[in-house]
Amino acid sequence: MTDLTFASFGLAQPITNALARTGFDTPTPIQAQAIGPQLEGRDILGLAQTGTGKTAAFALPILHHLLGLQGRPTPGTARALVLAPTRELAVQIQDEFRRFAGGARISTCLVLGGTSRGGQVRQLSRGVDVLIATPGRLLDLVDDRKVRLDEVRWVVLDEADRMLDMGFVKPVKRIVSMLHPRRQSALFSATMPEEVSGLAHSFLKDPVRVEVAPQSTVVTKIEQSAELLEGPKKRARLAQIVSGEGVERAIVFARTKRGADRVAQNLVKDGIGADAIHGNKAQNARQKALNNFKHGTIRVLVATDIAARGIDVKGISHVVNFDLPDEPENYVHRIGRTGRNGADGIAISLVAPDEVKKLRAVERITGEKLLPGSVQGEESRKPQRNRRGNGPANPNAKRRPNRRRRNAGGRNKPGSASSAA
Repeated sequence: MTDLTFASFGLAQPITNALARTGFDTPTPIQAQAIGPQLEGRDILGLAQTGTGKTAAFALPILHHLLGLQGRPTPGTARALVLAPTRELAVQIQDEFRRFAGGARISTCLVLGGTSRGGQVRQLSRGVDVLIATPGRLLDLVDDRKVRLDEVRWVVLDEADRMLDMGFVKPVKRIVSMLHPRRQSALFSATMPEEVSGLAHSFLKDPVRVEVAPQSTVVTKIEQSAELLEGPKKRARLAQIVSGEGVERAIVFARTKRGADRVAQNLVKDGIGADAIHGNKAQNARQKALNNFKHGTIRVLVATDIAARGIDVKGISHVVNFDLPDEPENYVHRIGRTGRNGADGIAISLVAPDEVKKLRAVERITGEKLLPGSVQGEESRKPQRNRRGNGPANPNAKRRPNRRRRNAGGRNKPGSASSAA
């Protein structure tokens, strides 16, 4: 499979032209495993983290099939449907479809909460090739008879584990029940909890299972560390980290929406360009903050777990966990924002004494020891060394050799089709 190229798949000419223009010739592992079976009409169950190229893994086969169809979509219907848990991820997916369509006449429509409903209804009234939606707004339009789903022949559930976390499983099941019975389906998830496994069993028919990394593992070259310190001291330490010369762009994770706002406000007070992104902000405010982060107007984006899903910004050098997540699996999603496309990344967790139990849970699923076994009697102001002897994660410090950076096969190679998810 090492010699496989995108040309080997026999994709439609507009797609191969688009791939060539963007410099993509070698598929990532998830693309190499998933594209061929989908071109043959098989269902797919994909286990893949963000940053592995999975959006292209389902977008390219769908586009190939759509380009082989005659005529236009029936008004008020869609030919393909991609369900995403968050607005940010849905936007990224649409960008990927448009990029890989190569200028071909493939219509796309975003159906999201927090944006103009009227514009979405007008687009759907003409019929669309690819509908990318969050479940809540889509059901709203279905119930108002603004769109029918019975002509959907290709469907993708992306980040199914996040669908579960956000309470979308029942809405997703209802949406699936409306689709064409002879559809081709794909489900992608970073982890496979029991409820997602059950959803996959009911949703997919004799699927091809593809997996590019063990569940709940870090798939990129990320130098991880943790520092034990009292909660009130986190603010000063965070400002010190993100103002370091080695920090190009940093995402800081807070546990709550209010906490994210407070952290961003404190960074601004400390003279650091920052903004927050979370579910209570209007879509235009979230997009403005994300655009400012992409273009370097601000160096730091503070986010909650849900809001950060789907964010794929180049050059994120650091991830800082200001608060540890309640669910240890979210740690993997968080730090996957850095170290993408083969680049190095640094992840630092600021751990208050009452968060040590959460950190131990993170260590169990990642296989990384971030703090020594006992925290009693440790000096809270000192950065903690991991068991392999790396020093504190000083953004200005010279890095040691890559002995403890994970370098699993799931990350993208140069010249491979990265994706938004």
